[in-house]
Amino acid sequence: MKVLIIADDLSGAADCAIGFASERHRTVVTLEATRTSAHEGADTIAVDTDTRRLVPEDAAARTVAAYAEMSARGQRLYKKIDSTLRGNWAAEVAALQPLAGMAIVAPAFPATGRTVRGGSVYVHGQPLEETSTWKLEHAGLAADLATQLKSAGLKPELLDAEALRDDPHALAARIEALAASGLQALIVDTQTEAALRALARATLQSEAAFFWVGSGGLAREIAALDSRRHTYVSEQRDAAFPGGPVLILVGSLSGVSERQCAMLRERGRVEELIVPPAMLREGASHRDWRAWQARIDVSLTARVDLLVRIGRDDAFDPAEGAQLSTALAALVEPHFTKAGGLIATGGETARAMLAAARIGNLQLLAEVEAGVAVGRPLDAGRTHCPGVVTKAGAFGTDRALYAAWLTLRNETEPHVGAP
Repeated sequence: MKVLIIADDLSGAADCAIGFASERHRTVVTLEATRTSAHEGADTIAVDTDTRRLVPEDAAARTVAAYAEMSARGQRLYKKIDSTLRGNWAAEVAALQPLAGMAIVAPAFPATGRTVRGGSVYVHGQPLEETSTWKLEHAGLAADLATQLKSAGLKPELLDAEALRDDPHALAARIEALAASGLQALIVDTQTEAALRALARATLQSEAAFFWVGSGGLAREIAALDSRRHTYVSEQRDAAFPGGPVLILVGSLSGVSERQCAMLRERGRVEELIVPPAMLREGASHRDWRAWQARIDVSLTARVDLLVRIGRDDAFDPAEGAQLSTALAALVEPHFTKAGGLIATGGETARAMLAAARIGNLQLLAEVEAGVAVGRPLDAGRTHCPGVVTKAGAFGTDRALYAAWLTLRNETEPHVGAP
């Protein structure tokens, strides 16, 4: 099976696609919805449309354009959405529905604490609308899936996969019947990996016109069930990363990222720089810009692993994330080729750095932990090929950054008590 994944940010594209790479699909993540030689022979292509911060109409138009350019005969569509419903996901799904059939909506990712019950998303058992992340960016807006889909012009129905997970034939028959009836969107309650697996099995056997809408949770179940058909082995899969200093860029200000940085500082041999957002807002014209670049140069030239974070001040606005990330990438870019590995937390941060470094495609290789992907640049003629790890900001265990750092250093965790 060949799969096209369309995501609205880079870390999301990677954390969705990595499930297929882990099951021996040849998997490529691309920053541009344009077919190139880098995509030849790929079983799974994940496109980052970079639409999370656009207005809904523009996001929908760019998503449809990506589908028109990248889709191929015999290929299944997976619309990757954020498991906490950030971005323009409903508008993008509504734009794809007339082209791709019924939308099967299941953003649950139980391995990371995201579940769907009664058509609503829960994060570690807490209703999404009560979480700090939702309140920060979407205060006062409805968080349930049906309301958002209706606002985008679709008529949804709700199906409880939990109730049918032990009867795969009944689940498949129900989905087939709903698709045949002309239903536009099917919201599927999924609280466990078993329920996602049942949904994956039922849809993989279906000949109905549909596309999947979900996060990395459903994607990995689909990939696992399809794995027996794929035997791709990459020479690069088990090859060591090139060495040299590891550059860690953190654009996310979530509490999750704070804890991950704390563990990395505690256990890793890293230097930390916290960049003032006021300087990033002003960019290269700021009086301290060159001094900060010189500090970065000194560390990387000395082969010191470097954690660079965006600070926070009273003027901070979540909407300026892309601007700050772009400025951070510009600050680092002159010295980027001295890094043997890159870890980027936050989709905007990852995309900004790869774009500044002219890395348009990544071949995904493995997973550091659930949803944390590692890969290598896949662009013809490129000489600087660092290992690259991407991770969504409010995502992963407390050891995610530390585990990614160990991976890019070709190391395993030291034994407790070791000298």
